[in-house]
Amino acid sequence: MPAKGRTIVATSNFLAKLIGPIALVAAIGFLANRAAYRAMAQEFLRSPALIYLSGLLTMTAGVAIVLSHNLWVADWRVLITIFGWLASIGGAARIAFPQQTRAFGEAMLDKPKAMTVGGAVWLGLGALLCFFGYFR
Repeated sequence: MPAKGRTIVATSNFLAKLIGPIALVAAIGFLANRAAYRAMAQEFLRSPALIYLSGLLTMTAGVAIVLSHNLWVADWRVLITIFGWLASIGGAARIAFPQQTRAFGEAMLDKPKAMTVGGAVWLGLGALLCFFGYFR
């Protein structure tokens, strides 16, 4: 049993070190270059092929996380599990419902504060995962 516990801890740390910096850098770029990111999002939403491809990639990453880290505990590691499930569901939605994904994305772009809130959430998630992955 102890070996399995160490494996879960190692997996949690690895995934925190992997996801944290990506989320952190993406959030910083997003918050610092809102106009450019809005333009990229608008272009992305005009391409059903990009929506579909992003769904494949997102679902693949999400399922990989869930398969290796489906850990429902009352600490920071549950964030990785939730992230994996949300990525799996979000990717599946993009694959199965690309038109609804486009409509949802366009509705979000029409809300001025949605981009700021999204960037802040990614910034917080990235900082938290970096802290636990690298410094704790």
